Amino acid sequence: MKYVYLLVLLFTFTCIKAQTKTDSITLVPQTQINAAQRLLSGNYASAVTVGAYAEMLYNQPEGDNGELDVQRMVLLFGYRFNDKTQFVTEVELEHVNEVFVEQAFINYSVGNNISLRGGLMLVPMGIINEFHEPTTFNGTERPGMDNAIVPTTWREIGVGVAGRFNDINLGYQAYVFNGFKSTETDGEGGLSGFLGGSSGLRGGRQKAIQSTIDSPTLSTKLEYYGISGLRLGLSTYFGKTQAADDIETLEGANIGIAMVGLDARYAYDRFTARGQFINASLSDTEEYNTATGRDLGSALRGFYVEGAYNLLSMGNEQKLFVFTRYEQYDTHADTEGGLVRNDAYNRTDVTTGLTYHLAPGVVLKGDYQFRSNASDIDDVKNRLNFGIGVWF
Repeated sequence: MKYVYLLVLLFTFTCIKAQTKTDSITLVPQTQINAAQRLLSGNYASAVTVGAYAEMLYNQPEGDNGELDVQRMVLLFGYRFNDKTQFVTEVELEHVNEVFVEQAFINYSVGNNISLRGGLMLVPMGIINEFHEPTTFNGTERPGMDNAIVPTTWREIGVGVAGRFNDINLGYQAYVFNGFKSTETDGEGGLSGFLGGSSGLRGGRQKAIQSTIDSPTLSTKLEYYGISGLRLGLSTYFGKTQAADDIETLEGANIGIAMVGLDARYAYDRFTARGQFINASLSDTEEYNTATGRDLGSALRGFYVEGAYNLLSMGNEQKLFVFTRYEQYDTHADTEGGLVRNDAYNRTDVTTGLTYHLAPGVVLKGDYQFRSNASDIDDVKNRLNFGIGVWF
């Protein structure tokens, strides 16, 4: 592990002198870009580009000990081969002791309205999965709905196209990916499953770690920018889960997935708002649960709405947002066969707090979460959170 850190630091040190300062990170929905898009923007003097974002958090559940964590540090590297061809990668260090590659793809600009992409990329579903840099959202933690249903950070290997038609203010993405991994052998002639009732599809993310693929999946997103201050998104994902050759034909080895997401972001003067809705319909879950002993629901559904107001003047470089987010998400929105819905999976979070942008790219956060579920038996504790985030 220490050699990975040394190599990354050496590469960063040798490259940092070769780039110029980029524009300030904007919070305007129509023009906001994520880390990979900044590397692709061409706003650098040299071919090599370097950046990073990081989060350090404190979580205090009611009545329990608190936890301090360097939750993640993501190192961003890009290289421009020529005016049309670029490479982008993100190396993520989680909790100080885990290393993942979050993105690694080639972008080839065919023309003004279209680019071809191939490699490890984020699945464009909702807001947070693509815009999860800590300075781009309110709240110390990412929305619970995104973690349980989308599920962030969701990335897989694929190929596709992306671009924007400026004359009609429409952006688009379309990719063919490998899918979630559903099952593996349990060593005793049966199947064990990666998908479950509480966390939904989250355990099936393959993250490009020797990923299995037996049937490609299709992911698309359309975004409309034609109204001042407003950004609207429609995301879709269709396909089946993946299983190894020796078990893919067994009953219950795979399930089908049809996911649709709607999202909106808005900013006017000192007020901002955002909202999101996700629905995932899963087929063959009865056979899957029978084969694996899991409790996967046949529908995952959730939404949130959020409003925020900047308490400082518009001319001030610093910003202090007071915000409230209401979210409701259920990973047992529906079930098949004899599986009884678990009300503990029907969750409601109300998060309220402050987001202080100390400088473009530096944020201090504090919030309190009122957390509950529909169960009369299982309870979830409220939580106090503080965080520091950077992105450059």
